[in-house]
Amino acid sequence: MRFPSILAANSLLALSLLLTACDSTPRERQAAVRKEVKELDTLARTGTRKLARLGKGAAQYRAAARARRAAPLDPQQERKMEKALLGTADRIPGLTPGTIAEAYAQLVRETRTRRPTWTERDWDYARNVYQRLNAQLKTIRLDLPARDELRIRTRQAEFVALQAGHTAKEINANARQLPQ
Repeated sequence: MRFPSILAANSLLALSLLLTACDSTPRERQAAVRKEVKELDTLARTGTRKLARLGKGAAQYRAAARARRAAPLDPQQERKMEKALLGTADRIPGLTPGTIAEAYAQLVRETRTRRPTWTERDWDYARNVYQRLNAQLKTIRLDLPARDELRIRTRQAEFVALQAGHTAKEINANARQLPQ
């Protein structure tokens, strides 16, 4: 929904009323107001329809994600995804304060590279690797230098942003598939 468009239309309405108020009759001003109100009403109705479709698309996406996440992840596929994202399998429990920042950097690099071809299930496995990295970070956080923690926070934010971008695209795709 475009709020600036509605605000711009309101501003134009006020400006046109001010400019025409001196040179027009009440009936002409009334017609101008009706026209502007009709345009605003159309914008509001269109925005409402778009918002409703996005809401339905989001609900469908959430339902599908809930059903998909109810199925357990395959341990072999988990190790395969960890190896693909971090370079080696079963690496996470061995990460130390000196190596965890690079693991997050590797995760984000690989996610950026691979995300265009990932399915929803691939994202589930990537999210699992990310959550396991976060769990390891909790165990070693007190020994982590502040500069590394800042780098890790940046990488965490980027991973979440990449994931949110994917989710937004999927919701939009679901909304587009809904009947008008």
